[in-house]
Amino acid sequence: MLSTEEIAAAADALYGAEQRREQIAPLTLAYPGMDMDDAYAVQKAWVDRKIADGNSVTGYKIGLTSRAMQMAMKIDTPDFGVLLDSMYFANGATIAAADFTDPRIEAEFAFVLKAPLFGEDVSLGEVMAATDYVVPALELIAARSRRVDPETGYTRTVFDTIADNAANAGYILGGKQLDPGSIDLPWAGAMLYLNGEIEETGLAGGVMGHPAHGIRWVCRRFAPHGIGLEPGQIILAGSFTRPIAVKAGDNILADYGSHGRIEVNFE
Repeated sequence: MLSTEEIAAAADALYGAEQRREQIAPLTLAYPGMDMDDAYAVQKAWVDRKIADGNSVTGYKIGLTSRAMQMAMKIDTPDFGVLLDSMYFANGATIAAADFTDPRIEAEFAFVLKAPLFGEDVSLGEVMAATDYVVPALELIAARSRRVDPETGYTRTVFDTIADNAANAGYILGGKQLDPGSIDLPWAGAMLYLNGEIEETGLAGGVMGHPAHGIRWVCRRFAPHGIGLEPGQIILAGSFTRPIAVKAGDNILADYGSHGRIEVNFE
């Protein structure tokens, strides 16, 4: 277990990396004993620092929901990060790529809640009943620690990613606000274009068979701490495409077919 001082120092390192727009070495290189509880403690300390800056929590993101990504990260469970109001970008926005470290885009669906969800045994039906609407979403990820440390060749671990707020840096909502009872979510998906060329396609069923399962998972994760999901919160349910690297001059278009489109430009 990391000490309180080590947790604060790790969170400060991530905070500084974001402020400088400069990636740091993986935290687990300096703190090889870091475990999952430590990682989430660092994440919370980082989020608390952002809240002290005037940010407010708007919801959560669920990550590592596909089996392929879990195998790649050598883990058998999803992870989560916190969404803040300053991370929101409108559909059609132009985003400064230089404001982010190693920016990448993923396609998914977001659930916007109308009722609270709490407990270790929340069902898929309860998630759908508590959802006001489902909407196409893009997640902007920007890892504040390097994938591979250039000096040592050390590769970051899932604990580095969790501590780094699951690499979340932004989110874009667009397309239609969908009645959760009117859409066959596992068979809903998107074609993700980079500069007019299809880079990725995917179905939401790639997220644990149904994206609502990611929300059930985070309810189970929060319940022992007396925390639940609240009305009005936005939950990014998990990507069903690989992350696409973006840079200044790039255009991203996510075509969700009859469910609408999201488009952003990077400058």
